[in-house]
Amino acid sequence: MNEFRVFDEYGCDFDYSYLDKIIRRTLEMESVRASVCSIVFIGDEKMQELNRTYRGIDATTDVLSFAFEDNNKLCYNIRQLGEIFVSIPKMQAQAKEYGHSEARELAFLVVHGLLHLLGYDHTKGEAEEKEMFLKQELILNEFEETKRS
Repeated sequence: MNEFRVFDEYGCDFDYSYLDKIIRRTLEMESVRASVCSIVFIGDEKMQELNRTYRGIDATTDVLSFAFEDNNKLCYNIRQLGEIFVSIPKMQAQAKEYGHSEARELAFLVVHGLLHLLGYDHTKGEAEEKEMFLKQELILNEFEETKRS
């Protein structure tokens, strides 16, 4: 059984319950059957602090993933995937900039972060980037809340 929890440290004033089915679909698509991960919603100040501390970049960003594992080995028969941090202000600005809903942008960032936790890295080259972004689109386009118009 896959378990994940959303921690809303930002204080979102919108419904993000649809993420449950999107996260479950992503894990199903990747054949992950026993895992744990956390998604944390934060503001730009906290995101900038994390980015500076862990990546040496003194600026905010939209999503950061911190993997707790570097392979598929199970610890206690459960994969400890890690944590995904999403900047809600950055997500909202990007939704507006890209001309789509906040629901789609938030789901994109969560799926993107989750795929990073599962080992995908679009910075490793064009082939890996193409595969990762294709998977993201396939997942997001399955759901009414996040489907491209």
